[in-house]
Amino acid sequence: MKIHPRHTNLLFSLFMSLIMAFIMSGVLTAIYHGFENFIASWLLGFVIAWPIAFPAVLVIAPRVRRWVQRLTGQ
Repeated sequence: MKIHPRHTNLLFSLFMSLIMAFIMSGVLTAIYHGFENFIASWLLGFVIAWPIAFPAVLVIAPRVRRWVQRLTGQ
């Protein structure tokens, strides 16, 4: 199944936020709660974090791309 290229930014934001929320919620769960009930705590943290991360990436990523383009002269 091919997805139309016009959806590139949306897919980038979806995958980036999903991966980052998954990693960060896991790390923070381990740091603050240890490994007791780790999976349940991690998944709860992820379920809370991802709905915040996705719209944040949608808004922030285009600005960061512009900053990087300015810094690199592109």
